[in-house]
Amino acid sequence: MTLRLATASLIAAAAASLAGCTAEPASTPRTNAPAAVAVGEAVDCVSTGEIDDTRVRDNRTIDFVMRDGKVYRNTLPVACSPLGFEKRFAYRTTTARLCSSDTITVLQSGGVGAPTCGLGKFVPVNLKENQAF
Repeated sequence: MTLRLATASLIAAAAASLAGCTAEPASTPRTNAPAAVAVGEAVDCVSTGEIDDTRVRDNRTIDFVMRDGKVYRNTLPVACSPLGFEKRFAYRTTTARLCSSDTITVLQSGGVGAPTCGLGKFVPVNLKENQAF
């Protein structure tokens, strides 16, 4: 009985010491997106007719560049592999707006098994000048 208790204590101590060894918390995603400063409140939708360009930054980050020059950063709630590799996607909407409730489909080179991923809110941002595009 004493041996079991000692073994259990050693396992618990080892687990506790290893818990602090992670390089980065699991909730902190890695990103290749350029630094950005929010310049307003997040919005649920943007007008599709106003989207001039999109820049896929990684598996979770897309910058939507509008015709008037504003940039809206959309951070997907869940990583969407292989979005960061393919850097292209499609969407279908029944309105003239793309919203956080909509999904995108990654356009894969092989054309097989394209994942569909949900969007997040659109945050108006200013990108660091030397990293804009």
